[in-house]
Amino acid sequence: MLARRIANCSEFPPYALGVTDARYDAAADFYGAGWVDAYDAPTSVAFLELLGPLDGLSVLDVACGHGRFSRELARRGAQVTAVDLSAALLEKARAVEGQEPLGIRYIHADIASGALTEAGTFDAVSCSFGLSDIDDLDGALRTVSKALHPGGRFVFSLLHPCFSGGGPVSGSWPSGATYYDEGWWLPEGRASSLRRRVGANHRMLSTYLNSLAAHGLRLDRITEPGAPAESRDHAIDASRLPTFLVARCLKAERHC
Repeated sequence: MLARRIANCSEFPPYALGVTDARYDAAADFYGAGWVDAYDAPTSVAFLELLGPLDGLSVLDVACGHGRFSRELARRGAQVTAVDLSAALLEKARAVEGQEPLGIRYIHADIASGALTEAGTFDAVSCSFGLSDIDDLDGALRTVSKALHPGGRFVFSLLHPCFSGGGPVSGSWPSGATYYDEGWWLPEGRASSLRRRVGANHRMLSTYLNSLAAHGLRLDRITEPGAPAESRDHAIDASRLPTFLVARCLKAERHC
């Protein structure tokens, strides 16, 4: 049975329509000020741990935003190419690069469009909380798979897709809907400061896993970090249920 959609994604232009249509452009100042270069949160620790040693590796950072994780990957010795749809966020990333050069190459592009043609040139691809912002999941994963050489790793983090939000915090899907209602939606929880501005795409876990498999990305390891201690007072059942999902996939040696 096809999942029902929470909202009509045509209300906002799909990423495939072009690099000028970015929901984050209007929220760039808010996002840049609120998400700083700190990496001690449980999800950040798990994300970097699954990426593993990066010294000398070529890494593509997908949905890089204002470059927060791109910079940390470069500090760890990676040769970083970073891509995002939001010109406003990339402007902030390039400004930091100009002041503190780390050799990061920033690209303004739609990751789902197939515009990146550097096939098989990356050792790893990273995507921190970006997949739910991308409307065309298959297009994005097709690019990820194409970019990786065989055996390369893809590490991503998400709000855990299996659990809804409760109270002031919005989870992967609204508490008034069901897990099977896939689609773009705009959270209303008062503590969901970013998502109230840019929304998110909810997809079932099976949708993610099947799409990864379809593009030759084999699940290698998965972790389910909890919410940071300081946020648990705002989240229903945050001490009992996983809030986040972080996973590593490996590019198949042969994929048709």
